[in-house]
Amino acid sequence: MLVLPLKIKIGMPKIYEYLGLIFFFYSQEHLPIHVHVKYGEYESKIELIYQDAQLEKMIFKKVTGKLPIPVSKRKEIKVFVNQYHEGIVKKWTEYFVYNKKPENERVTKKIK
Repeated sequence: MLVLPLKIKIGMPKIYEYLGLIFFFYSQEHLPIHVHVKYGEYESKIELIYQDAQLEKMIFKKVTGKLPIPVSKRKEIKVFVNQYHEGIVKKWTEYFVYNKKPENERVTKKIK
């Protein structure tokens, strides 16, 4: 199991914006690597599970005190995360291991 030194930070860096979906980290995160997704009043956490350096699956988790992302939006989120998972991991590492603020990227074209 990979153990990374996670530092306590202040803030909530936004890492991607995609068609009304906001992907971000909370400042006091923990393993496994995951990203939060906000859509209007909804929010869910997505854990990224890797096997042999390949994204094996995504697990949607409920965030305490938040309404979960509607099932109708999950397919779109999965398509996005499949396309951008390496960037999510890179931004996680920048933020929690190297103590650098990750850049927010706006993706304006629909992923097919």
